[in-house]
Amino acid sequence: MAKAKKSSQPTIALNKRARHEYHLHDRFEAGISLLGWEVKSLRQGRLQLTESYVMLRNGEAYWIGAHISPLNSASTHVDTNPMRERKLLLHARELNTLVGAVERKGFTLVPVALYWKNGRVKLEIALAVGKKQHDKRADDKDRDWQRQKQRLIR
Repeated sequence: MAKAKKSSQPTIALNKRARHEYHLHDRFEAGISLLGWEVKSLRQGRLQLTESYVMLRNGEAYWIGAHISPLNSASTHVDTNPMRERKLLLHARELNTLVGAVERKGFTLVPVALYWKNGRVKLEIALAVGKKQHDKRADDKDRDWQRQKQRLIR
């Protein structure tokens, strides 16, 4: 049996905007149902993650709004749709937890990171609550203070 090829770069993309816009709570790791050309594009790092979100529909989770740019050489014979909905692969127990949190507690599902794990693409999603403007200002102030503190210590 052939071994899976290890990628030198395990992280494909990070959603830094999610940390700025939301209070992130529980995190879940989900597999993604991808097509071959999408995997090849992800190996080249051709992904835009910032405007994407996760939606629950009929007891299943879907990743919506992610833009995976097709490679010219890999997708000559396939009709590519870079903005298609991609099904997330989660255990039933995890899906029940997510449905309960989103419907009853008012959480939002936000993609945080996309990475390789054992030769497969995984999406880290988080239960999140939107930040208010004053929360964002306080976070910026704390970040600036931490930076200044590090400068003073040096």
